[in-house]
Order: sequence, then structure tokens, then C-alpha cells
Amino acid sequence: MPEASTLSLYTMAILYIIAGILHFVSPKFYLRIMPPYIPYPKLVVYISGLFEIGLGAMLLLPDTRQLGAWGIILLLIAVFPANLYHYQSCRKTDPPKWALFIRLPLQLLLIYWAYTFT
Repeated sequence: MPEASTLSLYTMAILYIIAGILHFVSPKFYLRIMPPYIPYPKLVVYISGLFEIGLGAMLLLPDTRQLGAWGIILLLIAVFPANLYHYQSCRKTDPPKWALFIRLPLQLLLIYWAYTFT
């Protein structure tokens, strides 16, 4: 049976790769949570999806794991304004406002999780 840290690593990598793919499969969701001051929102959605896929893949390779983990930390910091905007502009079709609120401090846990692989 694999070690807990190995399972954690592969779980994180797969989650980021899937999340990145979803930027291309369901860009409308990501466009809705994009703050209006971000220029070229669709391009930003696609670029952030590419970064998620790439950084998730980097976690899988020992030579790039540390750089990938630092990249995920930076990505989580960069997307925080979108999560805050999503909370502030909650619509009826969005998840419950409490869930959007919980996602904000959850970013810190995700950052810590990525940090464990630096």
C-alpha cells in the first residue's frame, strides 16, 4: 500500500489536472466568477486552466515537483480574487453562499497542502 504522502501527492496532482481540464470543458462557470476588472476573461480562464494542468503534471515528476508545488501556491494566491468575487456576487444558480465563504479560508489549507511538497 502506498504511503500517505504519496497518495496525497497523486490526489493533489489529479485534482489540479482535472480542474484545469474543466476550464476548457466548462469555461462559462469560470467566466461567471471572473472579476469584471480582469481583461480578456476568456483568455485568462484558458491560461489558468493550462497552468493548472501543467502544474498538476509537474507534481508527478520528481525533478519538477518542487517547482510545481511553488507554482500551485502562486496560482492559488492569484485566483483568490476570483473566489472572493464569486462569494460577493453570489447568484441563485451558484453554490450556497456559506459554501463560497468556506472556500475562502480553504485556500490557506490548499496552499499549505502544496507547501508540503516544496
